Order: sequence, then structure tokens, then C-alpha cells
Amino acid sequence: MSDPLLQAANLSIHGEGVSIDPVDFSLAPGGRLTLLGETGSGKSLIAQAIMGTLPKGLSAQGELTIEGQGYAAAEGVARRALWGRRLALLPQEPWHALDPTMASGAQVAESHRYLGGLGRRRAREAARRDLAGLGLAGAEGRLPGELSGGMAQRVAFAAASAGGAPIVIADEPTKGLDAPRRDAVVELLAGTPARGGALLTITHDIEVARRLGGEVIVLRQGGVVERGPAEQLLSAPRSDYARRLLEAEPARWPAPPPSPAAGGEPVVEARGLAKRRGDRELFRDLDLSLKPGEIVGVVGPSGCGKSTLGDLLLGLTGTDAGEVTRAPGHRLGFQKLYQDPPAAFSPHWTLARLLEDLVRRHRLDRVAIAPLMARLGLDQALLERRPGEISGGELQRFAILRVLLMEPRFLFADEPTSRLDPITQRDTLALLVELARERHCAVMLVNHDPALIERVCDRRLVLGREETKLAVEGLHAQVV
Repeated sequence: MSDPLLQAANLSIHGEGVSIDPVDFSLAPGGRLTLLGETGSGKSLIAQAIMGTLPKGLSAQGELTIEGQGYAAAEGVARRALWGRRLALLPQEPWHALDPTMASGAQVAESHRYLGGLGRRRAREAARRDLAGLGLAGAEGRLPGELSGGMAQRVAFAAASAGGAPIVIADEPTKGLDAPRRDAVVELLAGTPARGGALLTITHDIEVARRLGGEVIVLRQGGVVERGPAEQLLSAPRSDYARRLLEAEPARWPAPPPSPAAGGEPVVEARGLAKRRGDRELFRDLDLSLKPGEIVGVVGPSGCGKSTLGDLLLGLTGTDAGEVTRAPGHRLGFQKLYQDPPAAFSPHWTLARLLEDLVRRHRLDRVAIAPLMARLGLDQALLERRPGEISGGELQRFAILRVLLMEPRFLFADEPTSRLDPITQRDTLALLVELARERHCAVMLVNHDPALIERVCDRRLVLGREETKLAVEGLHAQVV
């Protein structure tokens, strides 16, 4: 048997309200391991402990072996020389991994040049090939801020993998991607073990775990609940939690009863909307209307204009043609849940301070914070941490909390549960829809999973269809 490329022995993490029980695993050449589990269970912290990038206040214990070299898990600085060349991390947040002032192609070429040792011209050619292979042939000269979330994620993937590191850690590599893009990224990830490398994947997408195969470890509250071969565990789990995780996949949600009829004057209307990005037409001749309490889903491939449509309806960007009419009144009535929560929170202040500033500035009811936190499954202790010191899923739920405090009339929710495990996603969406119905708030929900949209929304808009550009389909559904 080959010596392991990556081995962890008694790896644990502690500090500031975090306690991750010791975990052991070993990845030989060709090995694949996937960490599944609830939001905040410690999956990303395990990746950060291996890389040596744990947040301030947290420390790792145990031993790591990387290509035969032993390292104390607590000595993170010692592993920095391996970054990119021997040990690569595909980060959960592309906005934290990309330089906002550098064109996408240049960032990938830089990795090829300084990590892969290619000359300037060959590095540019390799970057073009990488981006084209990810469906980003036209994005080479664009800045990260000019890309959709899914497109930026693929650029970060290309930049991180350009060094050819034999050990790859992929943290939520497919969040927010439609099924074809997800499958393409899974195929690229699988290339590392196929070439004799090792792959450690962190995901909440059970279908990704199925496709990658190998071994699966299920985590909950910082401990291992179950582990075993992917085919066996994901078809016949032994633990109650793993069974509930599988049952919470959107495709397994029961068919919902008919939704209540939305009444009243429209909250927002659009007539003849058209929008282009460069030489590409996103949509044209788009008419839509949302009434109080109505939930409308938006689906389509990454980069097709879903987020742009929301910005048009909110008045955050201008139209090329057409007009948008918004109902008058309520100064905080039109709100957005951003696809990447870290971009919407100041990293320098605690969440308690950020919420207090919001309450004071807009004269909101601070008494509503604690009940909403409880309904969203957020621990009060998290208020004392900064946004970068909690999990992506926890920060996503804080974003939902913050926007609900303002009691909007129209909410554009851009992939609001992309960082949540299936159980938390189901419960969070149920709460979001329940409150929207109660408060007569119209919601436009963007999601890459058609099964989820079918079981949550009243109607569906499909962007990016070649023949029609836009389809509007009634679903007559409500959340389970």
C-alpha cells in the first residue's frame, strides 16, 4: 500500500466557544474524502487547521503528515511553504481569494507563472485554457466584481489549482452553481485523485459527495457521527442524523399543498425590461409582477443575469430598456439578501455591534433580535464574534436576520441558503416563507436547484433559455 499523501492523527480544534473533537483520517494517492454535516459543525475549521490558517483565538492540536513530512497541527506557519505547490485550498469565499483590482485571466496566469514555473506567454495561454474549460472564455479581461458569484467561484478554482498541488482541499466548491456547472467542477476535482493526488472536499451538497465517491465523514456539533464508503453511507446510513440529512435533500421534500392566492396591489412591476453585459444579451422584453406574500423563484445557469434582474428591480442598476414600478411608502421596503454574505458585513466589528448600529440607525425594534435568532438556530454567543470568526452558514443566517428586522415589502434573496446544510436550508427557507406570508412581503428567490424552487415557490422564472430568454411557469407551491 502507498504511503499517505495526507494524514491527520488526533486533529482537534479549540478556543472561543469552539470545540472540535479529535478526528483521524488518511488519504493515499488517489484517495478521496468528503466531510458532510450541519452548518457550524467544524468542516471548514478542519481545512483551515490543515492549512494553518485558523482564525485568531482558535488553536489546533494533533499531528499532520504531508507527503511523508510530519508537522504539529499547532504550528501552522511551518506549512506556508507548501501552499499552492504541494497543498492547495479552493476557498469557500471567492471574494476573499481574488484580487478585486486584477483581471480574472491575469490572476490565473499569475498562479501558473509563480507556482507552476511557466513563462509569461505560456502562463497566459494556460490561463485562457483553464477559463475556457470552466465556461469562462469571455471573462479573461473582467474584474472579479464584474462577475456573478458562480463565475467568480470558478475563477478562484482555476487560480488555486493552477500550481498543480498533489493535495487539494476544496471548501464548498460547488455552492451556488447550477447542475451542469456543478458536475463540471466535480469532474475537475476528480482529476486530482485520478492523477495520483489526494482530494479532501467539504460540502453540504449530498449529490457532490455521491459523485466524488471515496470515503465520507459526517460531522455534527464538532464530532464524528458516522463514517464509511460514500456508496454505502449515502444509500443506507446507520445514524439517525445522517438519515435526516439525506431526507432533507430538496428532491425528497414532500409535494406541498396549493399556496394561498396572493392579493392586493403589486409590490413591484416590470414592463419590457432588457439588459446587456458587454456584447451579451441577458434578457429582453421581460414583464413581471409580484404581489404581497408571493414567492417567485428564479433559476438559470451561472452568469445568465439572475442577480442583475434583482438589482434592476431594486433600483441598484439601470435598465437598457423598459421600466420598473415600485409601490410607494416604507422607506426600508426594498431589500436584498446578497449571494456572498462576507461582502455585506464589515469584518472589523462584532455582530452585536453591527446589529446595534442597524437598530439605532433605522430605529428598529431590538427586542425582535433574540426571537429571530432562536428561530434561525443562531446561538447568542455568536454575537460576540466578528463575521470572519463564524461559519459561512451562520453568517448567511445573520444576513437573513438582519434583513428581516427591517420588515421589507419586497425581498430579493440571492442564493440565501447556498452555504447551509440540507436540514438547516429546509428549516431556514420554511421560516423565510412563513414570515413573508405573515408580513405580506413579496420574495424573489434565486436558487440553482430546480427541485427546491418547485417545492418552495408559487411561480418560477427561467433565465438563459436560448429559444425564449425567459419563461414564466406557475408552480402553485409553498414551502414544506
